[in-house]
Amino acid sequence: MWIISRLDVMMAFRKMSLTQLSEATGISMANLSILKTGKARAVRFSTLSVICQELQCQPGDLLEFDPRALPPDEEPLA
Repeated sequence: MWIISRLDVMMAFRKMSLTQLSEATGISMANLSILKTGKARAVRFSTLSVICQELQCQPGDLLEFDPRALPPDEEPLA
């Protein structure tokens, strides 16, 4: 089971690039990239709040729980 990041989907809905989100939130592009690719091990509520405020969304719009999914480091090769 794994939490899947939908940050890329919400950014696309808002027509916002990673650079624009970084500048608007003050969160580094490196940290946003880690969140966007689903490689984050944790996320602070303050970070989630700033992203939600900027994208005008709810935390559930950014994160999805999938009991069948594997963590990124356990994905099958082929």
